[in-house]
Amino acid sequence: MSYETFRHFADSWGLLAMALVYLAFTGWAFLPRNRGRNRDAANMIFEDSDHG
Repeated sequence: MSYETFRHFADSWGLLAMALVYLAFTGWAFLPRNRGRNRDAANMIFEDSDHG
């Protein structure tokens, strides 16, 4: 693959692929079944009882 071919591919389809992956990961984080995990992760910093 030459540089120009790769550059053309990255400019067009690479950007679309990155956008789709971003939307998929963002959507997965907001699924209702992940609500408990997100709540646990948000409150994890408050579980340390050694330092008050």
